[in-house]
Amino acid sequence: MKVQGQSKKGDKAKTTIVNKADLPAPYATKSKMNFSKVQGWKDGRTPAAPEGFKVTRYADEFENPRWMYVTPNGDVLVAESNTRHPWYEKIGGFIIGAAHSNSLRNSADRITLLRDTDKNGKPELRTEFLAHLNQPFGMLILGNWFYMANTDGLWRYPYHSGDTKITGKGEKILELPAGKHNRHWTRNIIANKAGSKIYIAVGSGTNVAEKGIANELLRADILEINPDGSEMRIYAAGLRNPVGMDWSGNTLWTAVNERDELGDDLVPDYLTGVKEGGFYGWPYTYFGNHPDARVKEAKPETAGDAIVPDVPLGSHTASLGLAFYNNNPFPAKYHHGAFIAQHGSWNRSILSGYKVVFVPFTDGKPSGEPTDFLTGFIADLEKDKVYGRPVGITILPDGSMLVTDDVNNVIWRIESVK
Repeated sequence: MKVQGQSKKGDKAKTTIVNKADLPAPYATKSKMNFSKVQGWKDGRTPAAPEGFKVTRYADEFENPRWMYVTPNGDVLVAESNTRHPWYEKIGGFIIGAAHSNSLRNSADRITLLRDTDKNGKPELRTEFLAHLNQPFGMLILGNWFYMANTDGLWRYPYHSGDTKITGKGEKILELPAGKHNRHWTRNIIANKAGSKIYIAVGSGTNVAEKGIANELLRADILEINPDGSEMRIYAAGLRNPVGMDWSGNTLWTAVNERDELGDDLVPDYLTGVKEGGFYGWPYTYFGNHPDARVKEAKPETAGDAIVPDVPLGSHTASLGLAFYNNNPFPAKYHHGAFIAQHGSWNRSILSGYKVVFVPFTDGKPSGEPTDFLTGFIADLEKDKVYGRPVGITILPDGSMLVTDDVNNVIWRIESVK
């Protein structure tokens, strides 16, 4: 399977091709900070989907809409949150935060509810569902509980179907690592199909544990707990920054952001099935057992060999959102496959990502290379200009897709018009 970057000819062009078994050497190209310049969507412009699809604005006027969750009754919950200024780190004499100067804002720290009461593809009801949070991200409803993952802990609140605002008192059922070094602050959550376990994706605090492995406790992991927060354990480890999670059959899949500063084509982000008890390399190795010479601490013997991820998604693409498509309206070739939102690069000489890609699946396994699905986010590759940056993906009960664009405060709806 191949990894494709971008060329100076446009955001659909193929360029650097890397086989996952034959990665380039570290520093084959110089590591470069290359921040995109967001232009915004003007004069009715929208992202572009393949023929047979229609793209419209579902909702706007948010403040950094990052993540979404569809409740059992069809409401859409939107987590509005952002990188906080104290997270800035100094790299090579530059100060970076969200990696793009026009997205360095305060965090709204709230969840907004949208309800499309007449099922016309536009929400008529909008309420503040829950506020005064701490960088909220993952959301989940199990029974009469609403779960919400702040960057520093998992909370649950009493919930009843149809509620438009959380009014009951919440309880923090699990502490999560945050603190001073919190480079990857998002905390996504998902339950198994039985609702008996919750999985929490926690990214590393740093790039390659440069502050010491001891500061990465319970990080770069997917954790597993009971719905009451008890019996926490590490379900899988060595995942530098797992964000999107979804199920294909009985297998949990995740989209993972790999490490920076090794050159344009290292290291590929990836989509992978998550093996219980599996170790995926971070920080000691990448894409299997390729060693990272920057890590001086010895790999624990208990870690074993690192699992090679299933699908490379391109280096520095910031692949975040993940949703499997199991509804009927989209053409059959999309059924059971994975859609992945790529927020876009800052550590590549030529921009990569800035689109939604699709990975076909057959019998629960990837059966083809990633292909472009939602494009048009790049305005001018030569000048590093983009219109927006996709983040989260969710599928509505009617089979249409929603994609958040956090720097433009908009949610896009993609529907099949065959």
